[in-house]
Amino acid sequence: MSDQNADDLKIKGQQKAAWDDSAEGWKRWWPTFERAAQTVNDRLVELANVRPGNRVLDIATGSGEPALTAARAAGQSGRVVAVDMSPGMLAIARERVDAAGLKNVELVESDAESLSLDAHSFDAVLCRWGLMFMPDLDGVVRAMHRALKPGGRFATAVWSVADKVPMCGLARDAIRRITGIAPPPNAPDPIRLADTSILERALGGAGFHDVAVERLIVTFEFPSADAFADFRGQIGGTRAMLSKMPADVARQVRDAVVASAREYATAGGVVRLSNETICFGARA
Repeated sequence: MSDQNADDLKIKGQQKAAWDDSAEGWKRWWPTFERAAQTVNDRLVELANVRPGNRVLDIATGSGEPALTAARAAGQSGRVVAVDMSPGMLAIARERVDAAGLKNVELVESDAESLSLDAHSFDAVLCRWGLMFMPDLDGVVRAMHRALKPGGRFATAVWSVADKVPMCGLARDAIRRITGIAPPPNAPDPIRLADTSILERALGGAGFHDVAVERLIVTFEFPSADAFADFRGQIGGTRAMLSKMPADVARQVRDAVVASAREYATAGGVVRLSNETICFGARA
């Protein structure tokens, strides 16, 4: 891929540090997260038409999905290369791969833009909730197209707009209300690709065709509003932002997240958050 500019490198360095810092949080919460997200893992593997014997690339695998789901579909005659920039997250993925007894998964530490991939070497490429954070979206999509065999398939999921994704939106709104801080325009952000035309243009420009777009609802469940606030405070960008705030301001943000989450609670206090994700499928 082309040389990366200084701004992109700075952004990726910040992201890597944030993911590594929240790896312990993800180690605690991935079972809760993946119970809901499995429907998306399954759908991406279907959209990518993963079959036994396939060679599959999973970009931004995080704690190991959809790589593990793809590995089961590809079988022992297939191979999954799962890539992430965070060694902390890859350590979780390694534990999960080993616990599942999967022998057909290779874990690689790298950001997507720095990957060196042989042309036409994969049958399928996957990326779940990762493209939104990549500074050079067009470059990444072109690289994925080049890595696919002719007719190979790419499948990805991104988040919809903030008011349809309370998993992200509740903490974002609380931080904005209390501190006035909001993500700058076009910054890597969970909802950056909610406008489907952005990714559709990138896919078309890279040479993909037969692009399909569909929307799924993913419902995450937490035992209480406090548990949800713990989750948000221990992972990703929210954790990074809270760590930079004075303690009293961070407490105000947490209290606001708890109050907002209670609006989604059942009579028994269980919080159920329904979120819209957008899945894309395309053929090289």
